[in-house]
Amino acid sequence: MSRRAVVIGAGLAGMLAAAALSAVADEVVVLDRDDLPEGPEHRKGLPQGRHAHLLMAGGLAPMEDLVPGVSMRKHLLAAGAHEIPLGSGMVALTPEGWFRRWRHPGPSMLTCTRALLDWAVRGAVLDGTGAVIRKARVLELTGSPQRVTGVRLSTAAGEEELAADFVVDASGRGSRIVTWLAALGVHDVREKTVDAGLVNATRLYRTPEGAGRFPLTMVQADPYRGRPGRSGMVLPIEGDRWMVSLAGTRGGGEPPSDPDAFHRYTLDLPDPIVGRLISGAEPLTDVHVSRSTSNHRRYLEKVRSWPERLVVLGDALATFNPAYGQGMSVAALGARELGRELRRSGLGEPGLARRVQRRAARPVESAWTMAVSQDVWYPGTRGGSPGIADRLVTAYTRRMIRTATGSYTAASALWDVMSMTTGPTRLLRPSTVLATLSGPPLPAAVGAPLTDEERAVLRRLDRTGR
Repeated sequence: MSRRAVVIGAGLAGMLAAAALSAVADEVVVLDRDDLPEGPEHRKGLPQGRHAHLLMAGGLAPMEDLVPGVSMRKHLLAAGAHEIPLGSGMVALTPEGWFRRWRHPGPSMLTCTRALLDWAVRGAVLDGTGAVIRKARVLELTGSPQRVTGVRLSTAAGEEELAADFVVDASGRGSRIVTWLAALGVHDVREKTVDAGLVNATRLYRTPEGAGRFPLTMVQADPYRGRPGRSGMVLPIEGDRWMVSLAGTRGGGEPPSDPDAFHRYTLDLPDPIVGRLISGAEPLTDVHVSRSTSNHRRYLEKVRSWPERLVVLGDALATFNPAYGQGMSVAALGARELGRELRRSGLGEPGLARRVQRRAARPVESAWTMAVSQDVWYPGTRGGSPGIADRLVTAYTRRMIRTATGSYTAASALWDVMSMTTGPTRLLRPSTVLATLSGPPLPAAVGAPLTDEERAVLRRLDRTGR
């Protein structure tokens, strides 16, 4: 008897879920309400699609496991993505000072437009599996509180029911999963939102001549001074371009959409390096602004009685402030949990969906803790404020970050957590705790840690823009 799996949403989480399902299902149908571009182009279904996206090592690893017949790392690099080693290829000003650059590269991340990433992943999954994509809008789930049996959908030809042996909701930030569950009779879904009011503003520039090897550069926001957060970064993307992404929280930190004001904002950051770099760079686009940036979590793993044969992944399960670069990795890690459980037991084993939902909650919890523990400190944050536990964690974290500016031991622990190759408990290993309590063995860096060649590039760009 043929077994059909249905995935709602053809974004990153949906396509990775389709790859996982293709190993055990005879037919995998991916439903998406948008017309999907044939190339690496932006689509309206991704409100944050025009802004910076970082694919961490912890997110790339499950993609390598899930997508058959291709190395996703090599595939993305061949498409134009850049590989950035956290230890040596990044210039970053933290609230506790400049990170040093070490001889050891540490874990790497990939940078490119979200449009390129989604297009490359979608193509690789479709080429390597029997999955197909249909344009349709899902209206509701079919079945009962005990078991989902398919979906009811709307297409250009009208409404229809599509039976399924397994359903994955990966429809993103706008998922209607709580409404769909309520219609089945499942009502005890707890949700939480922590919203710092972050606004993103992004503009693309042509990479200036001679600056193609300039490191990824970021000035991080400071949540701890009682003022709105303001940050900016320059990251290399495909097509010999720089993506310049600014982010600021409500109450005066919001970046502007006006091009001249955008540039002034970069120069007014705690260090003007981002503004100096783009002073002599050619802009290629207008400034794109978006505000869909809150942390929102659905605690589906805690629902008393979870329906069989339904799993929720990606942004449909939890969204995070995009400033922390975790969303894509969390989606990939969740899809890997789905794949592992499917390989163990197939589509029909009782309790499978609940096990996957609980396992998918683990990377969500790690990312949520990292994001929310910082966002609650910004003035005007809605949905959360720092408690006693937050103050203790923050005191330790700040000391560790200060230590990491001059300690390889502390820095490598931070890289592992930032890249999502390990969870936050990595920061509590004895060697990390000892290094943190001892403080940085090297003095604080005075200014950005650039090579002589990079300083010459920065001076040239700075002069060009005057």
